[in-house]
Amino acid sequence: MQPAIHEGQLNGKGFRFAIVASRWNDFISSRLVEGALDALARLGVAEKAVAVYKVPGSFEIPLLALKVAGSKKFDAVICLGTIIRGQTPHFEYIAHEVTRGISQAGMETGVPVVFGIITADNLDQAIDRAGVKLGNKGFEAATTAVELVNLYKEAFEKDEG
Repeated sequence: MQPAIHEGQLNGKGFRFAIVASRWNDFISSRLVEGALDALARLGVAEKAVAVYKVPGSFEIPLLALKVAGSKKFDAVICLGTIIRGQTPHFEYIAHEVTRGISQAGMETGVPVVFGIITADNLDQAIDRAGVKLGNKGFEAATTAVELVNLYKEAFEKDEG
């Protein structure tokens, strides 16, 4: 038996994307935004089809992502930020709640809300994940968003027409 396999294409033409990004650790998070914008442009997304929303820190990302996704103005929301472990348990609390909140935003709205948050033990790891050695997590998150909107359109909107 060969089941039908559904995969999203990497073509962003005609879709709208929101980026919700933290200003905290901006020297890293801004690289994530640049990476996401680069990926969207390479995948055919029109500049006017992208909006960037900035929040103070990663903890504020989930609520704005929920509001943006719930507005139905965007096909996907890309969440970008940087959380670096410190000497207190603060890292665990923030990382857990941000992860849970981003997931919840997608589940509540049915809109792809993509996790592009760097959680790193130290500054060097965070810098590496923002484009120096290990690729750019913003670029990867935007690519994931484009693939998902295409998959959802193919798998669920074809049958509605």
